[in-house]
Formats: sequence, structure tokens, C-alpha cells
Amino acid sequence: MKKLIILSLFNLLIISAVQAEYRVYQYVMKNKLETNDLKEGTLISSTLNPRAFLAYNGGHSLISIDILRTWICPGNTSKQDICPSPYGSIPEVLIK
Repeated sequence: MKKLIILSLFNLLIISAVQAEYRVYQYVMKNKLETNDLKEGTLISSTLNPRAFLAYNGGHSLISIDILRTWICPGNTSKQDICPSPYGSIPEVLIK
């Protein structure tokens, strides 16, 4: 019984010390189809890695992406918006 109590207290100490985090990727996405709405690149921040992002959005035949940067958002990851980039804003010249 003592071992169970000690083990439970140890687990509580470890769980309270654990911090969650997630990685954010910032892409310039360009549409490969001939449409008027996405002739220029669109700046997108996502928690999907490059392979998952391409698969979710139709693959290489529909879009092209260029990864600009990535950063870590520390803390609770449930029901939160993506944290802002620690690097500041990107000049519009890079998006076109």
C-alpha cells in the first residue's frame, strides 16, 4: 500500500512538471491551377508538417508550398489559436 501511495505521488509530481508544446510552420502557398484568386502566394501558418499540409490541401498537382520558417508554441495546446511568430512579420516582397 505504501508503494502505491509513493508511486502515485511521484506520478503527480512528474505530471505537474510536464509542459506541452506544438510546432508551427509558416508557408507561402501558390495555386497551380489557372484561377484568378490565387495568382500570388498566400501566407499561411499551420500546425501541419509540410507533407501533411500538402496531402490535406490536394497534393503537388494542385498547390506548391515553400516553407518560410517554423517555431515552437509552448504551453497548453488545447483550443488555442496559433501563437504569433517570434520573428515578426514577413515583407510582402517574399510572398509574391
